[in-house]
Amino acid sequence: MEGAEHVLHYLRATWNGNITYIRGSRRVNELWGWVDADWANDTDTCRFHTGYILVVNGGPISWKSCRQDNVSLSTLEAEFVAASLAAQEVVYLRETLRDFGYPQSTVTDILEDNLAYIAMSENPVCRKFSRHIDIRQYFVCELVEAGIVRLIPLHTHKIVADALTKSLPSPAFIAIVK
Repeated sequence: MEGAEHVLHYLRATWNGNITYIRGSRRVNELWGWVDADWANDTDTCRFHTGYILVVNGGPISWKSCRQDNVSLSTLEAEFVAASLAAQEVVYLRETLRDFGYPQSTVTDILEDNLAYIAMSENPVCRKFSRHIDIRQYFVCELVEAGIVRLIPLHTHKIVADALTKSLPSPAFIAIVK
């Protein structure tokens, strides 16, 4: 029950917290977000953990934190899996926002900390070190090519989705959520 005690302590300490949406931001009604995958921190299964957060008007509208279904053989492959999940949600949210009268006229930026993955998403050629990556992960590459999604590099310590993939010390967590 120790984990439950931590959850109750968190809820007690944050009962008055809220999500604030700001229409005056520079990205008015524009969908964007962060994605991350950890480095096989699940010691029982060696599976990576995926996290993404998608935002509109300064507040999150969709997020996910989950263990990946398969064991990835590299961080590059794990980032493909994570970004693929986030990109699927981006496609769904873009359609939903359009239905609500907020069509996305620009590409959806997703902030990512793996430069090799970003390079491969922009140039999906078959390379010796990436042949093992499942073809379905190239879904993101197709969205990048179609101008629907753009992966933007950002330093690891500034990826908000990092909090969804691993335990962070309090100062690191506070730094990324501010």
